[in-house]
Amino acid sequence: MSYDVVIRGGTVVDGTGREPFTADVVIHDGRIEKVGKSVAKGKQEIVADGLTVTPGFIDLHTHLDAQVGWDQNLSPVSWHGVTTALMGNCGVTFAPCKKADRSLLAHMMETVEDIPRQTIMQGLPWDWEEYGDYLDSIDRLGPGINLAGMVGHAAVRFYVMGQRAVEEQSDSEERKQMAKIVARAIDRGAVGFSTNRYSQHKLPDGRAIPGTFADVEELEIIGREVSQRNALFQAVGIDWQHMRHVADSAGPRMLFNSTLSGVRDDESGIRRRKAVDELSEGRDISGVAQVRGSGALIGLQALMPFRGESWSKLREMELEAKVASIKDVQFRNKLISEFKQSQSRWPDPNWVYSLGNGESPDHTMGDHNQVLKMAEAFNEHWIETFLRLSAESNGRILFNVIGENQNLKALRDMFDGGRVFPGVGDAGAHVTMVMDAGWATFVLAHWVREEGLFSVTEAVRRMTSASARILGIADRGALAPGMKADVNIFDADRVSEAYPYRVFDFPGGAPRLTQRSIGYKATIVNGKFNVIDGEHTGVRAGQVLRHVSGD
Repeated sequence: MSYDVVIRGGTVVDGTGREPFTADVVIHDGRIEKVGKSVAKGKQEIVADGLTVTPGFIDLHTHLDAQVGWDQNLSPVSWHGVTTALMGNCGVTFAPCKKADRSLLAHMMETVEDIPRQTIMQGLPWDWEEYGDYLDSIDRLGPGINLAGMVGHAAVRFYVMGQRAVEEQSDSEERKQMAKIVARAIDRGAVGFSTNRYSQHKLPDGRAIPGTFADVEELEIIGREVSQRNALFQAVGIDWQHMRHVADSAGPRMLFNSTLSGVRDDESGIRRRKAVDELSEGRDISGVAQVRGSGALIGLQALMPFRGESWSKLREMELEAKVASIKDVQFRNKLISEFKQSQSRWPDPNWVYSLGNGESPDHTMGDHNQVLKMAEAFNEHWIETFLRLSAESNGRILFNVIGENQNLKALRDMFDGGRVFPGVGDAGAHVTMVMDAGWATFVLAHWVREEGLFSVTEAVRRMTSASARILGIADRGALAPGMKADVNIFDADRVSEAYPYRVFDFPGGAPRLTQRSIGYKATIVNGKFNVIDGEHTGVRAGQVLRHVSGD
């Protein structure tokens, strides 16, 4: 018999926590047929000697809800081994949605997640009302990777309460309606429900998004419906006391963001790890966090948040003209003078780090790439350092303004426990200023190969079977007979992020940052090659993964 795919002689890290072993992986009809020595013939074969073979990675925090409408390849996460992505995070979704509210939900996504409203309106078919209809629509588009979705609290509240959803509490009947809508969404395939209590997440008029200040009883009533269906309750920005209350009274499986925000001391990671352990004791609660210092990228290809007439002119130029302009001594001096006169408070140069100009971005956050230290070495103002390096790199270089995970030792200590998982790449959101979508590749390169925080076995387990359990997906996340064939093949000694760059491929020519990878041989989705040697094959075998209540 001839099988669809045979991967020969790779080092298999099967996702279960088992130590690596050498084996062939045989794939047929979208599933793993065998893992072990095999003489089977494949219609397609890869010799994986010297390469690592793992399950596809699961991304627990994306905002690909809009991008899937025009980019079914779902780059850049598909270049970084992600074969399943969770959408609908942070309580903001495009369904349920009445026809009259489409622009409103698109505008909310713009202000919360930095996805242009006009791009959303142009790029999505908007042929749904219920959340289940939205999933049907995504299915028809034919995504290149698997997508799972949560129904968002903000959209549900708008659907039930209209404009009252923003600032008023729901009454008992409205809470019942919301719970019923969430229950129906899960019954039609949503893997869960998401809510958002970050008060800085605003509507276009400056008010907090619906649900931010909802009474905890509302969350409890919805949580019961989520729990009865064994679905996921995702909460960002939620008070931990409220999270305990919802977990104890309603009992859902819960996921929250545990990124360390603000300036933290060396012991903050240990304190957070202990707090998460205490929070999750006796409860099915997991955290997910960004894997490095994150914030906003600035540079000629990204944000330039500097004030002044010359800076305004520079922002309007194409990249080549920008480079020529900053190399002009007179224009450059104007930029420096305007910056110094503006007395801008953001960005704080204490938290600005160069990503270097190498093949991969430098996220190590040391004296060698801290912009004030670099400026001091050249006896110049830091804005002069910014302009000099931008000119020397012909506009390629980017700088990271760190706003979260400002202490990598603390981050390491937090991850050293077992309840916080790597992620929060935010793919699909903040597209002009953030590029963390390569988080899985960074884990393999930095936290496994360079730092040794995780063994490759543990890193892969966290990014595959452990994440699949959180999502409630039983047939993915491990390389074993009968499991769905989502597979990565990569060179563990080389795998790295490539340098971020800007493209203009969103509807209407809107810009975004993107990023390729280094060291991946292939990624397989449902038994079909999705990416080979860094290029999409054009075969889109992804599926909308629908929750089945009781699983």
